[in-house]
Amino acid sequence: MTTFVDRVELHVAAGNGGHGCASVHREKFKPLGGPDGGNGGRGGDVILTVDQSVTTLLDYHHSPHRKATNGKPGEGGNRAGKDGQDLVLPVPDGTVVLDGAGNVLADLVGHGTSYIAAQGGRGGLGNAALASARRKAPGFALLGVPGDLRDIVLELKTVADVALVGYPSAGKSSLISVLSAAKPKIADYPFTTLVPNLGVVTAGSTVYTIADVPGLIPGASQGKGLGLEFLRHVERCSVLVHVLDTATLESDRDPVSDLDIIEEELRQYGGLDNRPRIVVLNKTDVPDGKDLAELVRPDLEARGYRVYEVSAVAHLGLRELSFALGELVAQSRAAKPKEEATRIVIRPKAVDDAGFTVAQEEDGLFRVRGEKPERWVRQTDFTNDEAVGYLADRLNRLGVEQSLMKAGARSGDGVAIGPEDNAVVFDWEPTMMSGAEMLGRRGEDHRFEEPRPAAQRRRDREAERDESLRAYGDFDPFEE
Repeated sequence: MTTFVDRVELHVAAGNGGHGCASVHREKFKPLGGPDGGNGGRGGDVILTVDQSVTTLLDYHHSPHRKATNGKPGEGGNRAGKDGQDLVLPVPDGTVVLDGAGNVLADLVGHGTSYIAAQGGRGGLGNAALASARRKAPGFALLGVPGDLRDIVLELKTVADVALVGYPSAGKSSLISVLSAAKPKIADYPFTTLVPNLGVVTAGSTVYTIADVPGLIPGASQGKGLGLEFLRHVERCSVLVHVLDTATLESDRDPVSDLDIIEEELRQYGGLDNRPRIVVLNKTDVPDGKDLAELVRPDLEARGYRVYEVSAVAHLGLRELSFALGELVAQSRAAKPKEEATRIVIRPKAVDDAGFTVAQEEDGLFRVRGEKPERWVRQTDFTNDEAVGYLADRLNRLGVEQSLMKAGARSGDGVAIGPEDNAVVFDWEPTMMSGAEMLGRRGEDHRFEEPRPAAQRRRDREAERDESLRAYGDFDPFEE
């Protein structure tokens, strides 16, 4: 059964914002109580947070769909809806967040580091918040904005100072078990280690972490064996240690060729050329292993490597190796630039930035894209004509109608607001005027509705009466 997972695809959904409430205050002897609809609550966010107690992405492998709670709708009596609860997902230290195309969204290193993977939708305004001097009693409220829906990829890159790399069964697990308190699985068959093992080593005043990376073989950088799955775990390491087997039973292998093959795989993987390297000749407690180590050591030192002969079983040469690694780790830490406080950068809006764009597509449709227009459309209840009129007023004030005219749009042309897969399309009828003074009864806007039949019948009756009065000439039947 899988107990370690270092790469998962996660489907996150933030909470939707609650709808605003359209309500009128009702109280005895107060027929004109005014609007008192409350605002909707904000939807919860989905937040990834580094937790040192978490070492694997196994939970998200079994449950890849995660959703935050929705905001509650507003109520009458100016009661706002409750905000949705944020969903905090703990991830291991060293988790990289990617989008579907492989672009890095966040690199989460350090306890408590967090990233908002999905933003919750804002709540809709109630009619009490929409009331103004011209629109004293709105008969509508704004809808809540849906929360973000995202598909992200989580990759775990082990945060360690030293990485042990080498062929399977080269003795990496045995070495980390004697250098630290780690207890990895050790056996005499290839690919015993199926997950990276971490250990903490103390060398004098230097404390560092060491990682045992599962065995690499030729073609690992292209996905052969387990190498491609775990090569990412050496990216953050400051020092690379080549563990070479001097007592291998395979006749076609020797420490020098093993080193060349592993170095080629690291080169093809990329990004590791500037890491200091140490060569460890392991299993020197075996007579043939000791002889082979003495034979190949001059050749390796001639290439510029620092070479150490050790035996994990007999505990030979471990102290010298431990302090040498501690020295390199201390040098790497000292060479790193000091972390500075996060600078707050304020980028003011450009003078000519309208906040939206208008473009005509090949089929003649005019498409409006922008954060505000698209959000306003999502918040509009299109079954309420007064709400539609309010949207038209907002778009007009933002300058959308003027931009459509400049782009060549005419009355009756198709206009789409939003992305192609989720846009509102309508036939454009320019208003270029405020709509508050054109409002009729609550919930109605005369720009979006033909005259009411009752009103038309009343006007017809008045016209018939006037016609009959004109037939009498100057005679007024109501005059004595």
